[in-house]
Amino acid sequence: MIGPDQHLVLVGMMAVGKTTVARLAAEQLGRPLFDSDAMVEQRTGRKVRDIFADDGEPAFRELETEMLNLALASENPAVIAAAGGVVLSAGNRSALNVANAWVVWLCADSATLLARIVGDDHRPLLDDDPAGTLQRMLHEREALYREVADAIVAVDHRSIDQVVAAVLQ
Repeated sequence: MIGPDQHLVLVGMMAVGKTTVARLAAEQLGRPLFDSDAMVEQRTGRKVRDIFADDGEPAFRELETEMLNLALASENPAVIAAAGGVVLSAGNRSALNVANAWVVWLCADSATLLARIVGDDHRPLLDDDPAGTLQRMLHEREALYREVADAIVAVDHRSIDQVVAAVLQ
């Protein structure tokens, strides 16, 4: 369970609900909220999609790492919604494991994620084959999410309030 002096970090696939759950958890805990994608967009003045298109995925991953480290360095316990791919970097996984943080993996099956991204143009990695790409990403990332997670919360067939309650328990 999350300690009073620990950050609460949410990890998981895109569209799993990290931003929404983090916002509500931060409100309930009375803590600041850090959302790595929003931080990247604020820092650069550009949308994530544009960074991917213009600069490529490696440039975005560098920004993602910078924002994670910035959030983890916060002196006040915070709620952090980490970008979906944050676990791809061994350095990021190490940072999560050594930080004074309680890491919760929000997980969902590919059908739930696919239903949530229909018509969403925010996710450039899914442009060509959303279903196949999600399935591949889930397979590639599952062990990495498990490696950093102190707890796992399945979001399938749960209301947002139920997910937030499970995260805070």
